[in-house]
Amino acid sequence: MTCFRTPRIPSNALTALAGAVVVVSWASAFPAIRLAAPELGVAGLSLVRLLVAAVVLLALAPVTGLRLPARRDLPLVIACGVFGMAAYQGLLNWGELHVPAGTASIIVAGTPLVSIAIAAGAFGERLTIVKIAGSAVAIAGIALVSTARSDVSVTTTSWIVIAAAVVQGIYHPLTKPLLRRYTGLEVATYGMVVGAALTVPFVGFAWNDMTTADGSAWWSAVYLGVVPSALGFVMWGYTVARVPVATSTSLLYLVPAFAILIAYVWLGETPKLVELFGGIVVIAGVGSVTLGDRLLSRVRRPQMAVPEQVPILSHSEDRS
Repeated sequence: MTCFRTPRIPSNALTALAGAVVVVSWASAFPAIRLAAPELGVAGLSLVRLLVAAVVLLALAPVTGLRLPARRDLPLVIACGVFGMAAYQGLLNWGELHVPAGTASIIVAGTPLVSIAIAAGAFGERLTIVKIAGSAVAIAGIALVSTARSDVSVTTTSWIVIAAAVVQGIYHPLTKPLLRRYTGLEVATYGMVVGAALTVPFVGFAWNDMTTADGSAWWSAVYLGVVPSALGFVMWGYTVARVPVATSTSLLYLVPAFAILIAYVWLGETPKLVELFGGIVVIAGVGSVTLGDRLLSRVRRPQMAVPEQVPILSHSEDRS
């Protein structure tokens, strides 16, 4: 009798698949918001998305081993929910009422610039010439994208999306102390729950839009909660735990490209050439900010006869 074994998928293949899911799911969020926000309204879409994501992540808690946050960490947890979930999604929903999905994704790609600036001010991280130059390049790209559909000045709605990128940029440094004690998935779950709780009081303002919204808007909102929010964060935690930070960060540079493609197929949005060029400039600038110093240090590092001993688990990676 012949025994058949299920072929085992290599771990690197699973990691690559998880990374691909992150890129595609997060990219698809921008056109989904563009479709759902006009029907459900800014507050209604935020509420539905955050509630669905929180319920899904809490349902996975027995499998993921979710721990309750310590009392001393509650102020940081609440701040993460305010900036990274409630404020970010509310501003992005508002901005995408008028800004195309692809354009919004390019502007939001500048989020790391805010995180780096805050890390330099609050945590004393060093600002190098490479980071300053890369930031200037990325800001120039954001300006190109933001003015592409106006005469000269940045449109009001573009400023709203820029504000969304700013609050998301504040969120990432806030998670830094928490990630020393909790997993990325736990931090994301805490943020989703707090964000959902913060949007519930606005249900009265959103009720009329929610009761009159069509089915496609509701399906888009549920999709946003299940796929980009819940599944996306689960896959992001899986990826970050298995690849270097530089590799996982570089995946995010693919999000605007896929967002533009998905928006073209799903919504028929055609980006302007200036926006595409600006997007390339933004990605190049942000890429040099986050990876430039690391690449330069490798080039300048002298060859050692004996490799430097590196701890198996760094302090920042200790989630216990």
